[in-house]
Amino acid sequence: MAVKRAIFLDKDGTLIPDIPYNTDPALISLEKNVGQTLARLAVHYKLIIVSNQSGVAFGYFDENDLKSVERRIESLLQEYGVSLSGFYYCPHHPNGHVAPYTTLCNCRKPNPGLIIRAAAEHDIELTDSWMIGDILNDVQAGKAAGCKSILIDNGNETEWDLDEPNRIPDFICTDFADAGNHILNILKHEKHLKSISSFSK
Repeated sequence: MAVKRAIFLDKDGTLIPDIPYNTDPALISLEKNVGQTLARLAVHYKLIIVSNQSGVAFGYFDENDLKSVERRIESLLQEYGVSLSGFYYCPHHPNGHVAPYTTLCNCRKPNPGLIIRAAAEHDIELTDSWMIGDILNDVQAGKAAGCKSILIDNGNETEWDLDEPNRIPDFICTDFADAGNHILNILKHEKHLKSISSFSK
């Protein structure tokens, strides 16, 4: 049976250290515990990156440069036996300088467009899926799409605007491993409840 659950993953500040507008593969490394944790999650979930890449709109790099970024991340994850199911990015920004990327869109987080598109293309059940990110815009995008969301509170979120209900995380942690443990514990609990329900019928 095909896996219909996914972990949607922010890239910069979540999977890899946030080096603004970097597309040099040599500068890309995994954050602590990412490889080991994704290896555990990949048994149960598809793994899909969803990332804002406004550097395209501002002219710092072009879309082709992101291919080498994707290849580098895939190479790093392969060392842990992990494969990505998708790499989705938004190249837009309303204040950018490069047409046609200077536009309002539904794919730039906190909008849910990237997640909704990925879910449609990979047959993902969003209510069984999670979004993991390091700022509340990631949380909001995930919850607006119908996922549960986790915030890795590593200092990258500085505004803490919680007026919008979708910006309130389902879980807050300080480490990627804690995020993975939380998801796997929830999944184990859900499977246990289903087994009890089936037994009682």
